[in-house]
Amino acid sequence: MFFLRGTEFSPIWTGRSSVPQLLINLHGLDHTISYGGCVAQLFFWLGLGSTESVLLVVMAFDRYAAVCRPLQYTAIMHPRLCQALALVSWAGGFANSLVQTGLMMAMPLCSHRLNHFFCELPVLLKLSCKDVERTEAKMFISRAIIIVIPPALILGSYVHIARAVLKVRSEAGRRKAFGTCGSHLLVVSLFFGSAMYPHLQPSHGYSESKGKFVALFYTVVTPMLNPLIYTLRNKDVRGALRKVLGRGRDSE
Repeated sequence: MFFLRGTEFSPIWTGRSSVPQLLINLHGLDHTISYGGCVAQLFFWLGLGSTESVLLVVMAFDRYAAVCRPLQYTAIMHPRLCQALALVSWAGGFANSLVQTGLMMAMPLCSHRLNHFFCELPVLLKLSCKDVERTEAKMFISRAIIIVIPPALILGSYVHIARAVLKVRSEAGRRKAFGTCGSHLLVVSLFFGSAMYPHLQPSHGYSESKGKFVALFYTVVTPMLNPLIYTLRNKDVRGALRKVLGRGRDSE
């Protein structure tokens, strides 16, 4: 529950860093954003997204401790360690964002016209005037640290969890363990699946039309789905949803 609050807070504010500008572009006559506003948007969007990436790894470790070390769980995941892990997640996420934003600001831009609804990194890279191979390589390493390493660690933790669950003789126990991890795995798949496409390819191969669709998914759709995915674990929520769906069918 402690880390769940962080993973719910981060997507909400990630959306708030980009969706307001999207609404202004859709309904307003002025489709401009200042350079400072663009940099601030990029910094907070990268920082919050990177923080969520690290928090998802921490949650996987929490699941590992709960399933594989149930008797030692309270000793392992004591409040001080949880607070320290949360602090490291936020500090690491925004440190990564600071590096990438700083490298982006050092690059001269040939054009100031963005074919996008917010200041996304791959789009800004395509506006650079000079050869960006070295800078892009440094930025790629920063992105890989936050997009490639976390899912690898999460996958490794779930391999151990799967082995432990398969040893459980009780079917109810196995179902409970998989139910505990299922919502987290779904959120991980949505987050990293949509983040890998725009951020793990060279800028010259980036498609702006496809990029806008993927960006819309992980800035609007995913933050909306996350609370629903996590709350469906609750029996009362599932029961209320069944009642609502049942009434809808009866009315038809």
